[in-house]
Amino acid sequence: MTLRIYLSGEIHTDWREQIIDGAKGLDVSFDSPVTDHAASDDCGVAILGAEPDKFWHDHKGAKVNAIRTRRGIGQADIVVVRFGEKYKQWNAAFDAGYAAALGKSLIVMHGPDHQHALKEVDAAALAVTETPAQVVQILRYVLDSTLP
Repeated sequence: MTLRIYLSGEIHTDWREQIIDGAKGLDVSFDSPVTDHAASDDCGVAILGAEPDKFWHDHKGAKVNAIRTRRGIGQADIVVVRFGEKYKQWNAAFDAGYAAALGKSLIVMHGPDHQHALKEVDAAALAVTETPAQVVQILRYVLDSTLP
């Protein structure tokens, strides 16, 4: 049976591609939120109509995106949440909490400088990693019992 993995969080680097490339040959499938920033921001108004107020513009987009996010996290066996260096990803923290509440196996990825700020998120995770390669090694171990 294929292991379903949802890749959530930071969208400004190629960490998703590194995990997907590293997992070639494993019985896994990947899903993620829309990573085109403009499309993600504007999906609500593009589909449901323009809003003169930025709050409602963002509100519509967040709700439409939540349909995809809830589905992806709900169907996942493992949820990987990446917190990047440059931006505060409040949505990533929300996704980690949602995955934890659903009892999903949660892997969190961030640098050491975020350790204190994410201590509660880290406490809910089954693994806290710093690199995509570590995530791939966990997947390989889970599926094949292989150590690096």
